[in-house]
Order: sequence, then structure tokens, then C-alpha cells
Amino acid sequence: MHLVLSGYYGFHNSGDEAILRSIIEQLRELDPTIRLTVLSADPVHTSKTYQVEAVDRWKPSLVLRTLRKADGLLSGGGSLLQDVTGLPSLIYYTSIIQVAKCLGKPVFVYAQGMGPFQRKISRKVVKSVLGRNVKLTVRDEASSNLLKEIGIASPIEVVPDPVVGWMPPYVPKKDNVITVSVRDWPDSYTSFQELARTLDMFVNDGYEIVFVPMHGECDETCSTRIASMMRSESTILPSTLSTEDKQRVIGSSRLLIGMRLHALVFAAVSATPFATLSYDPKVDAFANTCRQPIAGHINQKDWDHLSLRETVLRSMELKPNITHLQEQAQATAAMATKYLQT
Repeated sequence: MHLVLSGYYGFHNSGDEAILRSIIEQLRELDPTIRLTVLSADPVHTSKTYQVEAVDRWKPSLVLRTLRKADGLLSGGGSLLQDVTGLPSLIYYTSIIQVAKCLGKPVFVYAQGMGPFQRKISRKVVKSVLGRNVKLTVRDEASSNLLKEIGIASPIEVVPDPVVGWMPPYVPKKDNVITVSVRDWPDSYTSFQELARTLDMFVNDGYEIVFVPMHGECDETCSTRIASMMRSESTILPSTLSTEDKQRVIGSSRLLIGMRLHALVFAAVSATPFATLSYDPKVDAFANTCRQPIAGHINQKDWDHLSLRETVLRSMELKPNITHLQEQAQATAAMATKYLQT
């Protein structure tokens, strides 16, 4: 079987690269002979890193030729269908799905997070493309409800994020290390000041603070900004560090204070406690699933440095248990191969 994978791949975003790695590993565990071609912004890197075929996602004729030869399309995971980052992104991913459908290829939407849709045209496009002849799986109830709200009547299954099924190698814990994953967000200056004050308190307690930028230079810049607000020394890992190395650092830490969803997932798969600073409902949903506390929302006045410290201390005693989610994540891969074989 030959499948094409479409997602935010080849942009060196650690979360999306972890999604791709997880999907590939789970599919190969089911069928070691499966042939996979990834639509990538950096096909050379993708092919070398994951031992798959890869084509340039920006070359329409090449994408069309690849889809024509394939047995099916796997779209996802991640938050592909949304218009917060602009309408062109949503149009790109729905166009790939529509082309596959026009070629008579089965399409499996793999554990995607849907929305938000800020434009009426976005809702119409998504309803038109996903409304029929597509197998829909989403990663949370909010995404399922949103698709139903815009008028999609097809069955929708809620499944875990693919990275939950990743089984990284064991790394010993460093009890004096707290990792931090942040991203830029509007009107966040005061919140970042409060975070810096909390981190200083933990340095005074003997902890080492390590920032882990998940999404390239933008997260590294944000980490540097918060580190500059601290009175104490901290470490900022290079944004170019591999996805596997970032997971190992988070997995070996005593606790993660995180904004990025996949930083939280990296912690969960290693049984590392985490405290969440949320900026999006998808982050709240995952924290709640893992029964880990939400310390506050990044631009709301529902927390300060003292309450964050208390949440972190409480989190240290709460190890996330996601065994049931890991089993479900593997089941999603089985569901995909079964559907795409029909």
C-alpha cells in the first residue's frame, strides 16, 4: 500500500515533526512494507530523517502526480484546518484533500484539531470538502463539535494526538531541572514577567531552569525575552536541536512548565509532571485528559507568580498516566490503514 501524508511537515516545528514521526512509526508497526510519501517543505530533510519518500509540497504538478499514483491520502495530524494563521493555509490543505477525492483516492483525516474558523468562507470550504467521502478523526471534543456546528453530518471519531502513541527511550530523571516551553502571544508581557518571577524563586530553591524552544527561532526569541526578565541564570537550548533531543531533555526533567501542546505531550509520554500555561482550548483539553493542573491562561489575570509556584509544587506530585491514550493512538493507525485499503 502506498500512502501520501499531508501536514505541516518540513518546517522544522518540533511538534509537527513529532506528529510525523509518530504516524510513520505506528503505520510501519502495523505494516513494515508500507510505502509512504510525505508532502514536505524540506523534502531532503524529511526523506533522510524518516526514511520515507518525500516531495516538494509547493510543486503542484509533482503533488498531483504523487497523489495519482498513491492508494490514498492521510491528512494530518495537527491543526491544519484553521484560518487564524491566514486563509491560504486552510485553502492549501483542503485543496490537497479535494484533489485526492477528485482522483478517486480515499482520504483519512488523522487526529486533527479543527478551527478556529474566523471567516464564513472558511466554514463553507471545510464543510464542502469534509462533508462526504472522507473518514474523519479529530483529537478533541471541541473539534468534533465545531465540525457538527458547521453542518458536517458524517461520523466523527475523537482520538488521541498521534504523539501520545510515541514510545521514546527511557531517560533518567534530573530532579533539579525544570524545563520551560513558551511561545509568543499578544498582550503577554505582564504574564511573562510573572513567569520570570516564579522561575527565579525555583532557582533560589536550587533548581536549574532550561528553556526548550519547540518552534524555531520564534520560540527561541520568546525564551530569551523571558530569560532576560529573570534575575537568575538560565539555559536556552538551541531551536535547531532535534525533536528527539528536545523530548529527551523534557523527559529527563523534574517538571515542565509549558505552553506548547507538544511540549506537554513530550512530558506525558515520559511520565514527567507538567504545569500548563494555556493559550488555546486544545492545551486545556490535553492537560485535563492527563489530569495535570492548568496554572492559568497566558493573557488573563487568573494567576500570578505565587499561584504559579503553588501549582508547580502541586504538579510535582502528579504523574500523568496516558497508557489508555497510547493504546488508542495505535488504534487510530490501524483504523487508517483499514479504511485506506478499502
